[in-house]
Amino acid sequence: MGDLFSQPLREVLRVAASSDPVPGGGSVSAIAGCFGAAMVSMVANLTIGKKKYRDVEARAVAIRDRALSLMNRLEALVDEDMTSFQRFMEVYKMPRETPEQEDTRALLMEEALKASTETPLRIARACLEGLEIAAEIATIGNKMAISDAGVAANLLEAAVQSALLNVDINLPSIKDEEFKRASLEERLSLSRRAQEIRDRCLSLVRERMAS
Repeated sequence: MGDLFSQPLREVLRVAASSDPVPGGGSVSAIAGCFGAAMVSMVANLTIGKKKYRDVEARAVAIRDRALSLMNRLEALVDEDMTSFQRFMEVYKMPRETPEQEDTRALLMEEALKASTETPLRIARACLEGLEIAAEIATIGNKMAISDAGVAANLLEAAVQSALLNVDINLPSIKDEEFKRASLEERLSLSRRAQEIRDRCLSLVRERMAS
């Protein structure tokens, strides 16, 4: 459907709700990650320039800049995810009436499945980085907006876990056992770390809201 980020939000939601397979789960996960990073940036921006938080302003600026960079990376990953899926569908529809066609299709299908696994892993990595800066801004950010650091953590953790479901669905069809082993190992690590950081961030948020 072209560049999603040039479309009105209502149109993006309409297409996501339709029978069109893109944007699918990976792309929507990356979009959720963008919103999470946006919340990190907002809390940082509400900290920057405030007299009460002058001693942490440099850190808040650095967090804000990382969040904005992360949003740009996730935007690119939305396009990459849609491209990967479209390539998968092209290969899926290839003829396999002869042994040669079958062999060619099998080779290209393996490549397409790997690409469709690597992209959601990149989305999950990026969102994990977002969780790390959400926890950092939860520690130093403006208390008046600290609940939004918790919103960021929830969105980013959900984005990690959701992107990883796209890894899960592709791995069983991949023949390369070493690739499968490495991908599964990273998948489990990303999931565990995302939960740990989300929980830590929410604990920080609750402590600061109560103080």
